[in-house]
Formats: sequence, C-alpha cells, structure tokens
Amino acid sequence: MDEIIDTVRMGQTGLQVSEIAFGTWRFGRETQEGNLETSREQAHELLDAYAAAGGRFIDTADVYGGGVSEEWIGEWLEDRDCEDFVIASKIYWPTREDDPNGKGLSRKHMRRQIDLMLDRLGTDYLDVLYIHRWDDDTPARELMRTLDGFVQDGKVNYLGASTFVPNTWKIAEANELAERYGWEKFSVTQPRYNLVDREIEGEYMEFCRTRGLGVCPWSPLGQGFLTGKYERGEGTPEDSTASDTDGWEDRYLTEENFQTLDVVREVADEVGASEAQVAVAYQIAHPALTAPIIGARTVEQLEENLGAASVELSDEQFERLEEAGDGPFADMV
Repeated sequence: MDEIIDTVRMGQTGLQVSEIAFGTWRFGRETQEGNLETSREQAHELLDAYAAAGGRFIDTADVYGGGVSEEWIGEWLEDRDCEDFVIASKIYWPTREDDPNGKGLSRKHMRRQIDLMLDRLGTDYLDVLYIHRWDDDTPARELMRTLDGFVQDGKVNYLGASTFVPNTWKIAEANELAERYGWEKFSVTQPRYNLVDREIEGEYMEFCRTRGLGVCPWSPLGQGFLTGKYERGEGTPEDSTASDTDGWEDRYLTEENFQTLDVVREVADEVGASEAQVAVAYQIAHPALTAPIIGARTVEQLEENLGAASVELSDEQFERLEEAGDGPFADMV
C-alpha cells in the first residue's frame, strides 16, 4: 500500500503524529470461546500494513492481552528504528491479582508498571503515557508529581488522559495543579467519539480546544456500527465481535443511529468510498480532533480503514455528517 497517511501536530506540543493512529487492543485478546482475536503473526502483519501506509502512531496499553500487545510491538520494533514511530501506552487497570497495590495510579503501581512497559516494548521511553482511567483513590498531587518524575527521568515525553466526559473537571484540576508547581501537564486526551457516540461535543471539546489539548478518539466506527454492515431489523450477525458485548444492540441498533448511518451512506456514494472510510475521514477533517485510533482484525480491514486518509469531504458533506442525527448533543455542534 502506498504511503497515504499525513502527520498532524498533537495539541499545542511540538510532537507530530500520524493523522490516523493504530490501536492494538486486539493483540493477544481472548474471545469468549478462548481463541486469540489477533495472533502474534497477525499482529506483525497488521503493523507492517500500517507502516507501509505511512502510519507511525501506535497505541497500546499495559493490559492489552495481559501485556502481550506491548511485547509483540516490541518484537516488531526490533528490526526497525524506534525513532521513526510514536508509541503511546496506558496505565491503570489491575495487573496483579490479590494485590491492592497492583492497580490504579498510585506512585508504587505506576513506578513498577512503567519499567515493565518499557521492557516489553524494548524502548527507553514512551512518547505518550496515558492514564487509562481516573483513580479517585490517588490524590491529584501524587499522580501529577509521579508523572512529572517520569518525564524528568526521560522515561516519558508527553502525558495524556484516556477518560470520559464526567472527569473533564478532574483533568482541568490536575493540570492547574501541575502548572502551579511547574510539573508536566496532560497534553492530549483519549475519549470515545464517533458519529453516533457524541457525548464529548460541547463542553468537553471546548475545554480541550481552549486548553490546547490534543484529542485522539477511540471507537471512531462505533464498535463497527458505522462500517455499514448492519441493517434495520436484522440484529447482530453471529460472526460479529459486537455479539460479545452486552447491551451492544440496545445501544447501537436504534432508529436514530440508522438515520445517521443513512447520511454516512449517502456521502460514501457521493465520494466513492466505504461507510467506514467516510466515518474516519470525518474525524480526520474535524478541527477539534487530532487523530482517530482505528483497529482491525485483518490486513484488508485495516487497509480499507486507512483509505480514509485519501477521502476528501467537501464543506457541505462535512456539515451534513456533523448535523446527522438528532441526539442530545446535536445542538452543541
């Protein structure tokens, strides 16, 4: 595949990242039947395809596949120059059973985990370290001082927060605390966002814009709904990974969402692209977003999604997508 992915600036930092990030949450993940959703060989093939398209922004976490995702990325990087890539990982979820300090964002847990993460990745530092969720049991001062220590030690370059809308004020408070003490602040956020999950529109987006935070949304395809493979009244196909998610049908297979999908299909026909490509292209073109994080089970799926980088949306088409649906956040667009 030809190199088609451009780079963009991450928030107000000096870091340039790919306009489409590659998410590796499927690497080493077991299905309900006990099978691997993505094997080591498949993972390396997917990384090859992403790099071949010009992709350089790889997103992982210490719990993806129980650490296997980081290990496989590290193995793949052995034959490459790590400096050519921007590697982001996350920390928070439990990593040791029956250990009260084996989870969360305490200094003890984070100091242990950062060294394990770097060892698995085979690197000296992370370009971006996200907190995977907010930890109400760890004081903001302890959190930000510890994270700043990672930056000062050269183990991390930038800090991010993968979080939900209700925690926006906590990120603001943490950044104000860091600024007061001269510590490194959060530079980027990672919320859920797509054309049918629009809860960050309004205050969250405005907060990130005014504070200069990059926004790298996950689930740009609405857990597969925006790929266009679902139809009204047909339910979820048995071979869909969405069938593993409780409540997926009630959340996504709604008439309101299908009305939004109708608009996506109209635009896809107009530009000669797939529904998935249009959904991702919308995010690439969105002025409030930095880089959507996409994943895939096969190289074919990945290459199709990466094709969004070549899709040009007119201002009118972008506005039509932006106004699609009539949910509670539509008037905030």
